Amino acid sequence: QVQLVESGGGLVQPGDSLRLSCAASGRTFSSYDMGWFRQAPGKERDFVATISRSGVNTYYADSVKGRFTISRDNAKNTVYLQMNSLKPEDTAIYYCAARPRVAPMSYTGGYDDWGQGTQVTVSS
Repeated sequence: QVQLVESGGGLVQPGDSLRLSCAASGRTFSSYDMGWFRQAPGKERDFVATISRSGVNTYYADSVKGRFTISRDNAKNTVYLQMNSLKPEDTAIYYCAARPRVAPMSYTGGYDDWGQGTQVTVSS
């Protein structure tokens, strides 16, 4: 099991940028694929992005492709989500999650451990 704590959320204007961080503790961080998900009010939680345990491979939801970048620093046990050109429809609680089993990058399931989330609000 790995414990996850997100940070970096806030209120920004459309077109702004924000970087989310997710600090992990517990089991070996580099043994997990890491993902970001988000949940808007009244909606289901949606996949945003994932990164392989080595950091070499990534996969994004179509809605964020070209605007968001997922990265990780295994030495710091941290995964990041750089969000550029933010839109009001990006408003949501953002969660990071850890997946212990190897899976294709395009598979958005299999995440066992979740953080508590951080709120991102995009509004003028």
